[in-house]
Amino acid sequence: MKLPLSWLSDYLDMTGITPEQYNHAMTMSGSKVEGIENLGDEIENVVTGKILSVEKHPDADKLKICQVDVGSETIQIVTGADNVKPGQTVPVAKDGARLPGGKKIKKGKLRGVVSNGMMCSYEEIGMTKEDFPDAEYGILILEDDLPLGKDIKEVFGLDNPVVEFEITSNRPDCFSIIGLARETAVTFNRPFHLHTPEVKGSGDDIHNYMKVTVDEPALCKRYTAKMVKNVKIGPSPRWMVDRLRSCGIRSINNLVDITNYVLLEYGQPMHAFDMNYLEGGEIHVRCAEENEKMTTLDGTEHTLDSSMLMICDGKKPVAVAGVMGGENSEVREETKDVLFESATFLGSSVRITAKKLGLRTESSSRYEKGLDTENTVPAVLRACELVEQLGCGEVVDGLIDVYTAKPETVKIPFEPERINQFIGFNVPVEFMVQALTDLGFVVANGEITVPTYRPDVLCFNDVAEEVARIYGYDKIPSTLMKGEATVGVKTYEQKLEERVKNTLVGCGLHEILVFSFTNPNIFDKLNMDDDDPRRTAVVISNPLGEENSIMRTTALASMMEVISRNENFKAESVRLFEAGKVYRPVLGEQLPEEKHVVTLGMFGGCDFYDLKGIVEVLLNDLGIAKASFLPKSDDPTFHPGRCAELIAGGKVIGRLGQMHPAVCENYDVENHVYAAELDLDALISLANTDKSYKKLPKFPSTQRDLALIADDGVLAAQIEGIIKKKAGNIFESLTLFDVYKGKQVPEGKKSMAYSVVFRAEEKTLTDEDVNPVVDSILKALSDQLGVTLR
Repeated sequence: MKLPLSWLSDYLDMTGITPEQYNHAMTMSGSKVEGIENLGDEIENVVTGKILSVEKHPDADKLKICQVDVGSETIQIVTGADNVKPGQTVPVAKDGARLPGGKKIKKGKLRGVVSNGMMCSYEEIGMTKEDFPDAEYGILILEDDLPLGKDIKEVFGLDNPVVEFEITSNRPDCFSIIGLARETAVTFNRPFHLHTPEVKGSGDDIHNYMKVTVDEPALCKRYTAKMVKNVKIGPSPRWMVDRLRSCGIRSINNLVDITNYVLLEYGQPMHAFDMNYLEGGEIHVRCAEENEKMTTLDGTEHTLDSSMLMICDGKKPVAVAGVMGGENSEVREETKDVLFESATFLGSSVRITAKKLGLRTESSSRYEKGLDTENTVPAVLRACELVEQLGCGEVVDGLIDVYTAKPETVKIPFEPERINQFIGFNVPVEFMVQALTDLGFVVANGEITVPTYRPDVLCFNDVAEEVARIYGYDKIPSTLMKGEATVGVKTYEQKLEERVKNTLVGCGLHEILVFSFTNPNIFDKLNMDDDDPRRTAVVISNPLGEENSIMRTTALASMMEVISRNENFKAESVRLFEAGKVYRPVLGEQLPEEKHVVTLGMFGGCDFYDLKGIVEVLLNDLGIAKASFLPKSDDPTFHPGRCAELIAGGKVIGRLGQMHPAVCENYDVENHVYAAELDLDALISLANTDKSYKKLPKFPSTQRDLALIADDGVLAAQIEGIIKKKAGNIFESLTLFDVYKGKQVPEGKKSMAYSVVFRAEEKTLTDEDVNPVVDSILKALSDQLGVTLR
């Protein structure tokens, strides 16, 4: 947003405020100044002068010798321009002058005649044809009543510093001269004078000519219109052209310039329709029909759709609401009657339409921020006031104002003590009240009423920020940090999760971190059954892409992707783990069930028993006793003969084994991959970290080796369970040290050799103590499992 400092003088006294002071103070009060430029910095020693006489050059047919009065003296200038005449006022670059582009003017001779400067065209002083639409080619002819010797920068307003602000999107009020003037007045503690537009009118009634219907009240909150008849299209006065140019807007004609002027002054976009082209004497604010066509002011034909809000007459669209007017209703030189539109459209609708059409305008950029519905009437009245001031039309009495959605008044409790506590230093209550009042808030009866042009102020925190920034961030006292914060302590669950990670790292595994978003194709890549409940996943509403469109229900896919990537990088051996979450939808619930799982993955120089051993180490470290592993052959993700379920606490808490060769092929993995997915929440709930210690045994142990013949289907865990149970309180440990299948063993059988250690705490065991126990073990194995002694 560009702001000419001279424009601020319409609203407050700027005496004694330098551009540098303004820059610093406004930035400190929350309105960030990007920079300050002086449009006339490249111009020096160029003044107004009057041509006293014009004589022909004695030695050149195309040159003329002019005597020019520049106020303090009369100088002689030789020129080749054809449009110079005595009595004209022109810009004169005197000896030593500097012009835009680095051009310097020096005294010299042309065909033997001394020339003490140069008379300038509008291009030579950095102006354009739009600044002087009626100027002829050659020397720029100025108004006759200008004082002689006046700096040309003052004449054209080029000496006025222009401040450029970076306005955040939450402050639409500051996208206007009035908004910035209000901020300036409060920052410098000076009275703010807001002019109330006065329109005399010429009689008649707008309702005799025009009717407005809003068919989409959700998209058009307010539509206000005024009519001007007997319009006289022409150039705008110099002061308006200069102000528009300072803000980066070129002059077009007086009617269009008025709408742009009000846009800058009030921050309210406006549009002027030629009423001669509004058929039916009515305006309809409606959505476009599918594939409806319209040509905008830039001459581009657009194909519309039903999401785009349009301004239409009785038959056709005449403007894209909030974006750009139509070519079929633009103001022309022959225009006689004009309808001024001042409306408030839904910002999101304007943004979507502008993006679809590829149109980005001053109007659309302001509507996107969200405009004040209470601003439409003052803005349109200001436009009509300017029409009367410039004498370019007769304002018809009456006002069309369709107000579809009046905003609710925001009221916030006024709590000075809480504000001071919140911002950390004491601001006088009187200052708070005065600052908020100057900003347009109403403070009364312990309550703050927020003005409609401040949609960013919604709660106590916003009020505290207003007080702090006006008081001055640079006035906040420096304080030393205090060590009064509560020391953070990890929860029991967090400590155990960290313990799990440390144990796995101690087993030689490396932790990985992956996203919880995943691809829907993982279920097929993991060979899951069609009725597997894990195929039902939480779908992300706004995914970054199809590959990240659901929340994972299993972490095995993430592990396989990492393993595949490591194998592609030629890794020979990999040991990985992840402690993360999986998400399972819950029927009838809005939020899914979040489960913590720990996933292991490895390949290269390892087998199933290495993986099982790591899980056993983890169980032992967590103090989880009586866990068992049962074969699992119907899980299509794992190898049918090398998969087991982990049972603890009477329930399944995980699965481990070799990944199915088809799954490895789906992930382009050639190695045998061993993986496990364990319920971390269940492991933590079953953990027993209380350690107890026993005295060293006083009496020696007794060892017996048992070579057993068992069917192939008998599990080692079944045999071990019976041995432990029958050994009773003298059992200490057992080790499976040999498994054999061969000629000496019948087909369908296997030999399993165990070393069983017995020990008693109160005495040394004898054969008489141990033999009955061994016999009981062998009988139970035979009766329950058909296992015999080899």
